[in-house]
Amino acid sequence: MSVIIPNDILRASNMTEDELKLEIAILLYQQGKISSGKVRAWTGITVLEFQHQLAKRGLHINYDVEDFESDIKTLQSMGLL
Repeated sequence: MSVIIPNDILRASNMTEDELKLEIAILLYQQGKISSGKVRAWTGITVLEFQHQLAKRGLHINYDVEDFESDIKTLQSMGLL
C-alpha cells in the first residue's frame, strides 16, 4: 500500500519528502505502532541517527522490562552472562 501526500500539503509543511517521512515514522514509533527497526528500514537512517532524532524531540527509546529480560536471555544463551 502506498500513501500519496499531495504536493500542496508537502509545501505547506515546509518539509522535504524525507523529513515528512521521518516525522510520520517517529510519530508511529512514539505511539508504539512500529519498532525502531521499522523506522530505520523505512527511512534509511542509522541507529545513531535515529537516537539523535529522538533526542532532538525529547523522546527516548522504548525499552521496557520485557525487552530487558529478553536481552538477558539472549546474552545467557550466547554464554556472555
